[in-house]
Amino acid sequence: MDKAFTEDYWIDVQVDGDWPVDVELMHKTALATLVHQESPAVEVAVVISGDEALHDLNLRYRGVDAPTDVLAFANETRGPFVGASGQPHYLGDIIISYPRAAAQATEAGHAALAELQLLVVHGMLHLLGYDDQDDVARAEMWGVQEAILDALDVEITLPE
Repeated sequence: MDKAFTEDYWIDVQVDGDWPVDVELMHKTALATLVHQESPAVEVAVVISGDEALHDLNLRYRGVDAPTDVLAFANETRGPFVGASGQPHYLGDIIISYPRAAAQATEAGHAALAELQLLVVHGMLHLLGYDDQDDVARAEMWGVQEAILDALDVEITLPE
């Protein structure tokens, strides 16, 4: 487990497995997304795992019996609990399949770390309220995603 704290953002990146992940780069990518979106103070967890974990989560929470590349779980807790004053709001969790990311990177012709950055940005945008379920929302989300990746100088081939 590796946490990076800034004044406004707490980013926890965990690598569940022996995947060649640049944890600092994942922190930087998540932070760039929050800053780009002018997010208020938040805490977020990013977990890089394997296909089996993503398959299980995808089946359990989405009813899809297959692995996927990234899942984002927003913190939607409700109830009588009030956050501590001065502490960031818990935004949610992003879980990424390293094997799926590596395969997609190979197919697209770019580095696996660049694909991981794309998936971190994509998951962060979902946590921040973006959706890609219809053409208009997808175009907006992917435009923001591309702007963040460009700002990070990520060399990636994005789908049309």
